[in-house]
Amino acid sequence: MCGFVGFMNSPQAPAPGPVIRAMADRIVHRGPDDAHYYEDEGVALGFRRLSIIDLEGGRQPILNEDGSKVLVFNGEIYNYQALREDLLGKGHTFATRSDSETILHGYEEYGAGILQKLRGMFAFVIWDKKEKKLFGARDIFGIKPFYYYHKNGQFLFGSEIKGFLPHPCFEKELDEDMIPLYLSYEYIPDERTIFQNVWKLPGAHCFTYQDGQLHIERYYRIRYNVEEDKSLEYWEREITREFTESVAMHQVSDVEVGCFLSSGVDSSYVVKEISKGTKKVKTFSVGFDEEKYSELPYAQDFSSVVGVPNISNKVSADEFFEAMPAIQYFMDEPLPNPSEIPLYFLAQNARKYVKVVLSGEGADELFGGYPMYLQGGHFQDYTQKVPRPLRKMAKAAASRMPSFKGKRFLVRGGMEPWQRFMRANYVFQSSERQKFLKRPIATDLPETYSKRYFDEVPGLDEPTQLQYVDMHTWMIYDILLKADRMSMANSLELRVPFLDKKMLELSTRIPARFRADCATETTKKALRSAALKQLPERTANKKKLGFPVPLSDWLRQDKYYNKVKEAFQSDIAEKFFVTKELVKLLDEHKAGKALHMQKIWSFYTFIVWYDQFFVKN
Repeated sequence: MCGFVGFMNSPQAPAPGPVIRAMADRIVHRGPDDAHYYEDEGVALGFRRLSIIDLEGGRQPILNEDGSKVLVFNGEIYNYQALREDLLGKGHTFATRSDSETILHGYEEYGAGILQKLRGMFAFVIWDKKEKKLFGARDIFGIKPFYYYHKNGQFLFGSEIKGFLPHPCFEKELDEDMIPLYLSYEYIPDERTIFQNVWKLPGAHCFTYQDGQLHIERYYRIRYNVEEDKSLEYWEREITREFTESVAMHQVSDVEVGCFLSSGVDSSYVVKEISKGTKKVKTFSVGFDEEKYSELPYAQDFSSVVGVPNISNKVSADEFFEAMPAIQYFMDEPLPNPSEIPLYFLAQNARKYVKVVLSGEGADELFGGYPMYLQGGHFQDYTQKVPRPLRKMAKAAASRMPSFKGKRFLVRGGMEPWQRFMRANYVFQSSERQKFLKRPIATDLPETYSKRYFDEVPGLDEPTQLQYVDMHTWMIYDILLKADRMSMANSLELRVPFLDKKMLELSTRIPARFRADCATETTKKALRSAALKQLPERTANKKKLGFPVPLSDWLRQDKYYNKVKEAFQSDIAEKFFVTKELVKLLDEHKAGKALHMQKIWSFYTFIVWYDQFFVKN
C-alpha cells in the first residue's frame, strides 16, 4: 500500500526534480516508510511507500531488466506468487520478492492482457521509455484511487488530487457547476471531480497516453449470469468456500494483519474467518458515549464469543468537530458522510498496533444488503402486475391528492427505475437545491446521471439493477473513497476480502431472491445463511445499522449549533449560498421542527473543504 504521483515532462514545466519531490511529499501519509523517484526526458515519477510485502526490497519506481519500462503501483496483488511462477517459467528475471514486479513483467509478457490475470486492488502506471507511452489501470472495483489532470498539453496523475498542488502548471479551479450534483448525491457520481480538468479513472478501466493523446477504455464488465436452479444450501456452500479462500489471500503480508469489527454480519464474518488461522487476531472497534449510537457493546460481545482481543476507542463530539478540517483535506473532495469521522479515529487507533486491517466493505453491494433493494423488488412486482398506462394514471392522480399512506409508492411506481433511484436525490431533491444557491446553476435532473448505468443492464430485475448502479457510483465514490482516505490518512492499509474478483463472479450467479428476498424482507439472504453456519444467530441476522453517528443530536447543542452557524454566516458561505436559508435550516433542526442533519452537514462539509483547499492551501 503506497501512493504515487507523476507527470509528463513538457517545455513549459520547470526542472522536474524539485517538483516531483514536492508532489510526493503532499501524500507522505500514504507511504511514510520510504520515498523514491524516477526522471528522464519524458516523465517524472514519485513514490511514497508503506512497506507491507518484501520489506527490504520492493522499492519503487521499479524497472524491468533492461530499464526500458518503469512502474509505480499502489495496492496489493493477492495472486502474485502464482503470476511470478508463470513469468519465471517464461524467462523473466525478478530483482525483488514484491507483488509490484509481477505487474511490470506481466505487462512485458502480456501487454494489457495482464489486467485479466490480476486478482487484487490496484492503481498503477507503467512508462515505456522506448515508445514514449504511459499505460495505467485501476482495479475492477476502484478500491484504489487514480486521478489525472489534463489541460493545455499538461498531463499529471497520482493517488490523490492534493499531490497536484505543488506542480506549477496545475491550475486549481473549482467547478462550481458540480455543486448542485454534490448537494443531491453527496459526491460527484461519474468520472468528473469538483476541480476543473481533474478526472477520476473509473474502476475496471485502463488508459494509454502517447504523443499528447489520452485514450481510456474499459477492460472488465460486471455481467450477471444468474443460475435459478440452485438451492439456497448450494449458495451457502459456494459463499463459504470462496470467502475462505479470499480471506486467506487477503492475509498475505510480511507484517501483522488486524481486522475492523462493527456489530454487523459483514465484519463479523471476516473476523470469524481470519480467527480460524490466527486465534489472537486483533480486532478494532469504535463508538460513542451516547449508547444508542454505539456499536461497541455488540462488537465486544462478539469478540468475546469468538475468543479474539478487541481494542476499542470512543469519539467525543469535540473530537468529531475538531477533526473535520483535516479529514476534508485528506478526502480531496467534499464528502458529507458523517461515518468517515469515526472511521478516521478507528484507523488512527488501529495504526498503533498493526499496519494492515481487513474490513467488510462491499458485501452489501455484491450480496444485496441495502433496504432499497427490497423496495426495488416491490416496485418490480408492481410493474409486472399493473400495465404501464394504469401506473401512469395512478401516478398522476396520486400526485394531485393530499398525503396518504401509499401515495409515495404510487407516484414512484409510475416512474422508470432510473427515475426513482433514491441515491440520486439522497440529500436534496433537485427542486430544493436552487433556493440555497447564490447563483442559478443549470443542470440536468440528478437521476439522469445514473441513467447510463441502468441502460447498461436493461434486462435485469430492478433489485439487481440497483446493485449494479451502486457498484458503479455509491460504492466507488463514497464507501471505498472514505475507506481508502481515512485508512491512508493514518498510514494504515485497508483490505476488503468481499471485493474479490471471484467473490464478485460468485455473487453475479446468485438469484435475486437469495440476495434481497422481498417475500421475507431479508437482505443478503444467502450471505447471512452462510454466516449463520459460523456466527451466533443474533449476529448473522442483525439488521443493518450502517455506521450510526450522534451528529443529529449534537447539532441541537448550543456549542455545535453555534460552530456550524458561524460557518453558515462566513465569507465562504456568502460566496456560494443564500446564508439566511442555511441558518433557517439549522434553526429548524435545533428547534426539533425537522430532521435536517444530512442537509446541514452537506453545506458545512463543503464550507470546511473549500477553506482547506482554496483559503488555507
